[in-house]
Amino acid sequence: MASLDIFRQDPFSTFQMTSAIERAPYVPDGLDALNIFTDNPIRTTALGVEERNGVLAIIKSSPRGTPVNTERTTERRRMRYFETPRITEGDTIWANELQNIRAFGQETELMQVMEEVARRASGPTGLMNQVRFTWENMRLGAVRGQLLDADGSVMYNWFDEFGFQPALPFYFNLAAGTANSLRPLCNQVRRSIIRSAKGSVSDKARVIALCGDAFYDAFVNHPDVIRTFVNWEAAKELRGANGMGGAFSVFEFSDIEWVNYRGSDDNTSIKIADNEVEFFPVSPAVFERALAPCETFDWVNTPGKEFYVIPIFDRDRNMWWRQEIYSYPLFICKRPDVLRKGYMDALPNMATQGGQDIPVQTA
Repeated sequence: MASLDIFRQDPFSTFQMTSAIERAPYVPDGLDALNIFTDNPIRTTALGVEERNGVLAIIKSSPRGTPVNTERTTERRRMRYFETPRITEGDTIWANELQNIRAFGQETELMQVMEEVARRASGPTGLMNQVRFTWENMRLGAVRGQLLDADGSVMYNWFDEFGFQPALPFYFNLAAGTANSLRPLCNQVRRSIIRSAKGSVSDKARVIALCGDAFYDAFVNHPDVIRTFVNWEAAKELRGANGMGGAFSVFEFSDIEWVNYRGSDDNTSIKIADNEVEFFPVSPAVFERALAPCETFDWVNTPGKEFYVIPIFDRDRNMWWRQEIYSYPLFICKRPDVLRKGYMDALPNMATQGGQDIPVQTA
């Protein structure tokens, strides 16, 4: 019969469990697969972000031989600090749950207990996937210019933190039967993003559009897209690849990658609204994930890891053993001025956002 003394062996130490969980297979998720966040393990509990507000200006010409009449203005610098949030969840194994675990075949009692612990830590609904699910919610908030908590509350509004106003959203006339060209509006989106970046984003950078379901379906069925997409798809089929343009697919149109974003299975907790699209460039200058160290003496002042697993013992009664998982990520958008939003069903020159009617850019 399994004994709780098993948990006092080396495989269940803080260091061994944290190392083991890092080697567990990764569960893919939508935004992480796009690889837009640059990891930055930090040794402190806060991330420092330095801002330089440099402006280029045209220099007025002057006659030869005259003194220099203009002087370069040094960029203004400002440092901001943001505390990393803590994500944590625990799971307790009680003695009676191990009652019927017995060694059999080639498996040892220790191996069976380790399998149960691993299932609770990294199984489909285990602690790791709960944390990853939370990360995805934070990533989606970042591409909208916010850091969101589980209840939808805003921990950081990156527009406010860095002193930017959200850009006017774009309205895509995707009504059935419309024959207007979408390419000029797509070009406007790219130009707007690149110009706002002020050189921090290459003009060749990938621009991604995360689409809600209704927006994506209407977009891929727009006449302007079909003319390009059908030909592109035919060529793709000749190469033997799978067809694109279906649910949760990705394709490129007008130098923008259009993604039918798949959020949570309940289609509520994590999602892009059906009639909306979120635009952002892929650049190390835009998105970052800071990872702070755990709050125990074991990890103080060390570079942060994705996960920490801490074992806890019932020292008084020896009736339970508990594992707790900790993560200290800060998903930050350092350049919210390059984020753009679009709608498919706004009024001709208006869109509703936060209960207010605001102007939108149209084709």
